[in-house]
Amino acid sequence: MEDEELQMLRAKRMAELQGQRNAGPQGNQAAAEEQKAKEEEFKNHILNQVLSKEARSRLSTISVAKPENGRMLENMIINMARTGQIRTQLDDKEFVHLLEEVNRQVKQNTPTVKFDRRRAAVDSDDDF
Repeated sequence: MEDEELQMLRAKRMAELQGQRNAGPQGNQAAAEEQKAKEEEFKNHILNQVLSKEARSRLSTISVAKPENGRMLENMIINMARTGQIRTQLDDKEFVHLLEEVNRQVKQNTPTVKFDRRRAAVDSDDDF
């Protein structure tokens, strides 16, 4: 009797394991999508707490125009909120000031290319 029950339990467990193995990539994909949705919800929750409606609207506009800059700003604001650098809700003026600081830092770090037109203007056709 015990051997039959044991065999049934083993067969049931094997069927479960095979079912998990067959649904593995789909299960992993569903879990990844669920994790991504939770992270997005968490991010939106923090941004809604930290930013006023006007500042949130401005961030959304930036995200539409330049998605990489929007993500960078969102991550920066979330990190600032986590570390305690933002203690109160940022209104639009404070958010604009923060944007100016970021733009100033980004401009300092970007290389510039200068083109000297005088040297390029020297041409052998001018000799005539």
